[in-house]
Amino acid sequence: MIENQNLAAKIKKIFIESRATYGTRRIRRLLLNSGVAISRRRVKKIMRQGNLSCKTQRKFKVTTNSHHKLSISPNILERNFIADKPNQKYVGDITYIWTQEGWLYLATVIDLFSRRVIGWSISTHMKASLVNNALLMALWRRKPERGLIWHTDRGSQYAADSHRKILKEHGVIQSMSRKGDCWDNSVAESFFHTLKTELTHHMNYKTRNEAKNSIFEYIEIFYNRKRIHSANDYRSPEEYEKYAKIN
Repeated sequence: MIENQNLAAKIKKIFIESRATYGTRRIRRLLLNSGVAISRRRVKKIMRQGNLSCKTQRKFKVTTNSHHKLSISPNILERNFIADKPNQKYVGDITYIWTQEGWLYLATVIDLFSRRVIGWSISTHMKASLVNNALLMALWRRKPERGLIWHTDRGSQYAADSHRKILKEHGVIQSMSRKGDCWDNSVAESFFHTLKTELTHHMNYKTRNEAKNSIFEYIEIFYNRKRIHSANDYRSPEEYEKYAKIN
């Protein structure tokens, strides 16, 4: 009985620290890492007994405007979402967040090596400057060598002259998804799905500033530093990058 109580307490602690986002697979992995051998079936049973249910998923609409006459770059990435080291391949996208003051738009830049969000920008508009600021943050933070692949959808923001000027100045190779194919940029879209499932769809932001602070905390404190990712062998992006340097 005491053993079961201790195990239930550990599972509840992991669940709470994950902000009610971890299911049986991730919780079991963290327990195994701490030396506790347990099956997913038992984890599921204990979570059910403790009324620990993950936040549910919702469907999201597309914000991309690919109906423009700007030139389109070829799909160089070709769904190869694996990178051998940091700063080889970045992916980006735009999404929307509702507040009582109106819409906010979020642009992100993700390093495919660790799935870390290395650049992001929030604004009340979806002009090219939104994605430019996100990319410039990533370039300033990481200072990648020339030849980096930058993959996005065909949105007009990414095809804009001002955006391509930044790419040219930093020696970045542009890659774009095929028309109407969401799978070509699935990693970037997956992050937004996670963000909305775990955070924004459970919030009722009164102000845009409240939303900005909430998203900042989620990305920089929780997602990059704490949230484990299956593609990182169940390590957070930050931990995975540190592990890669050691090994």
